[in-house]
Amino acid sequence: MEETRRRPNARGQGELLRDEIVTAAVRMLDELADDEALSLRAVAREVSIAATSVYLHFPDRDALVLAAMQRCHEELVRTGDEAADAAADPAAALRARILAQAAWAQEHSGLYKVLHESKVHRRHGMPFKEVMVARTTEAVRRCMEAGLAPADDAATVAIDLRTAVNGMLAQRINEPDLPWPPAVEQLDRFLAKLVGLRL
Repeated sequence: MEETRRRPNARGQGELLRDEIVTAAVRMLDELADDEALSLRAVAREVSIAATSVYLHFPDRDALVLAAMQRCHEELVRTGDEAADAAADPAAALRARILAQAAWAQEHSGLYKVLHESKVHRRHGMPFKEVMVARTTEAVRRCMEAGLAPADDAATVAIDLRTAVNGMLAQRINEPDLPWPPAVEQLDRFLAKLVGLRL
């Protein structure tokens, strides 16, 4: 029987191994939907390396989970940015951003749960998530400046909107058997009622 072993990275390419470890952790967290269920040994097996090799890059599981969540958050932000950049005006851009992020969360429900509900999040926080808050606040402000939404405090409106969207997504993930209306319709109601967009 042919034995399959991972070919070691060349000297000086430790960042490649770190990237492989994070990639494996992201994949496993999406399946597990629970950071407490992830072990460094399991990740090491997934990458076909010794557990000690993981510790060279991450001192503990929390550090690995945070690195995995930062990568996921960057992807989520990029997804929203790409959708917004293709929109015709600030209102359409805000809507496209919210819909794209919601679609990402529904496609990666396990990762979404870890991003928002994990014990790692409660113990350490995830300061990189401030980027998303800033993006949403700026998108709301542009709508107001363009006269597409009533003038108000953009930061407060953005927080209200994020609270509604994140709560909706969390409930859909955690209570999938409820008679949910179409997600797009619900998100449009949030944009109309909380931001004041005329959709």
